[in-house]
Amino acid sequence: MILIKEDWELGVMRTAGRKLAEVVAGLRERVLVGASTLDIDRMTEDAILAAGAKPAFKGYKVGRAVFPATICVSINEQVVHGIPSKRRLQEGDLVSLDFGLVYGGYYADTAFSMAMPPVDEQTALLLDTTEKSLYEAVARARVNNRIGDIGHTVQSYCESRGLGVVTQFVGHGIGRKLHEEPSVPNFGKAGTGPLLKAGMVLALEPMITLGSPRTRILKDEWTVVTEDGSRAAHFEHTVAITPSGPEILTSLDPSPHIR
Repeated sequence: MILIKEDWELGVMRTAGRKLAEVVAGLRERVLVGASTLDIDRMTEDAILAAGAKPAFKGYKVGRAVFPATICVSINEQVVHGIPSKRRLQEGDLVSLDFGLVYGGYYADTAFSMAMPPVDEQTALLLDTTEKSLYEAVARARVNNRIGDIGHTVQSYCESRGLGVVTQFVGHGIGRKLHEEPSVPNFGKAGTGPLLKAGMVLALEPMITLGSPRTRILKDEWTVVTEDGSRAAHFEHTVAITPSGPEILTSLDPSPHIR
């Protein structure tokens, strides 16, 4: 991974992150019952292009598989990487939206989950715990902590509430590439793993389930679902590690909930 050493580099990443946060703010108001996941994809791409940026996911390759859309839209038991289609959101659905952009040669990546009303008690618990675990993780993204401190915090926070922590997919470094070293698991032992240094930028992204944490990939080669069919939630922020503490780049408020 690269270390952000120059003020102008962090400035570009701040701008990229803010642009993405503004897209999120507009998107939240338009993700409604009856909207198709393809509608969501189109409005997301339009907003990214209007911001003077480019979609980060469209055309992304893993082996021979090429992601065909701007945004991953995952519903209910789908954990991540759901491909947009004509499927429409229904009452009670839990939908996770994961996407990124490129601006000035630097990437920003984010994700959030929300439920279509009415929202049952278990879904509300899953959403609340997953989002809070992200901010618990952000609070550990400090100079001289270690990657294991982040993963241990997410795992202990979520498992103490009876939820499953997905281990097959993890967070990552981010900068001039969408995925850089180091990998940032949502599990692990405190005090282990790579040392966190000023200038690192990480995409932290807990993926949590109401049941088993085990997952499988569908025949489309992208969509990840829980093995037991339980619901999953996903929240993500791009976070810069600075000498004064973590800075959330993909939020309109750079330090919400950070202790």
